[in-house]
Amino acid sequence: MSPRADGPSRARARTVVPAIGVPVAIAVAILVPMQANAAVDLPDKTPDELVAFAKASEVDALSGTIAQRSELGLPDLGGLTGGAPGSGGDGGDAADADGTPASVDDLIDLATGSFDAKVYVDGEHARLQVLDTLAERNVYVNPGEAWFVDSETRTATRLAAPDEADLAALREELERLADDAAAEAEAGRPDGEQLPTPQQLLDRALDRLDETTEVSVGTDGRVAGREAYELVLRPDTDETLVGEIRIAIDGENGAALAASVTARGAGEPAFSTAFTDVSFAAPGASVFAFEPGDAFTVAEEELPLPTVAELDAWVADAQARADEGADAAGDAPHPVVHGEGWATVVEFDADALAQSMAERRGATGDEAGVAPATEPPFSEDEVGALDAVTTPVDGGRALATSLLSVLFTDDGRVLAGSVPVDTLLAYAGSGR
Repeated sequence: MSPRADGPSRARARTVVPAIGVPVAIAVAILVPMQANAAVDLPDKTPDELVAFAKASEVDALSGTIAQRSELGLPDLGGLTGGAPGSGGDGGDAADADGTPASVDDLIDLATGSFDAKVYVDGEHARLQVLDTLAERNVYVNPGEAWFVDSETRTATRLAAPDEADLAALREELERLADDAAAEAEAGRPDGEQLPTPQQLLDRALDRLDETTEVSVGTDGRVAGREAYELVLRPDTDETLVGEIRIAIDGENGAALAASVTARGAGEPAFSTAFTDVSFAAPGASVFAFEPGDAFTVAEEELPLPTVAELDAWVADAQARADEGADAAGDAPHPVVHGEGWATVVEFDADALAQSMAERRGATGDEAGVAPATEPPFSEDEVGALDAVTTPVDGGRALATSLLSVLFTDDGRVLAGSVPVDTLLAYAGSGR
């Protein structure tokens, strides 16, 4: 490949955020090292026993404070998501200047930023209360609805199921479909071979994990005043940016209390989240209740839930396509996967993906969300935004963090993975 003077890859703008956001989301979802304490000496467990202990945890109610700390080395991504430079960071604007609820900017801030938050859970009820400097952001989740609330901008967005939705019937139908799928899988297995038990599934998962990962039990310690085991995962390859993952598991009930991911060669975690205090008593019902006052700007959005009949029709249509040997995704371009395990790299043609999505939406009369194929790729402002968060490399531009690298090639491809930029460049060069 050779550099091109007229800017970065001409991938369409709508494909940039997913290209960055999905790998980042995967990275941060991997869940602070524990405070080692000589007085903590829990009963010994092997790695598979510790994983089984955690999986068997029946904790469904808790409250506490979590501290999330991020040193990913991400540049300001506000320009890519429509916000002004500098709008991200430690609890930046959670809504636009006109008071409309925030979306991508706020999600990126929550996923990759540093903050303290209160967490409340009781069965199907949950609340996340992010404590900003002079304000707070809340997410309330209750059966049938969810609220996203920003006290600083006085905005509240309610997501709810349609009034006509029969959630109980939909749940029953989903359970029936799951049972049918299990029965079909059982019938298709050789005589005498049954579907694996949970323990067999766990054993197989650990076997696969052992092929790419060194799994061990670390030092017992304390998190939020509670005695905890430590599960340590270390990649068996030096081709990845990930050095190790540490997860603290409550020694009494198996609940996860803390986790961190550290970059290869680094002394401190690049991302960590941990309880600083926690209680496993059920929170009061009032914690999950929210009613917006007159000072709030309220937006209402319906969740696009299907009816039982629509769900059955979709399943039948998918089965018909499968029987005909057709790809359920139609002619949409498929990503190319390079490498394996921790060093996996995903590559896709952003231009072709945007074109396919535009054509499919046009065919269904839905033009929203994807730029038509006749529009020019990046506008001048969007090119400048990409330039601001990436650095020039041979054949494109790259975004490099401590745990993730993304390459935008001049010929319209995007490659991403928890590997060095040089690895992405090598795959890009071998592909065309």
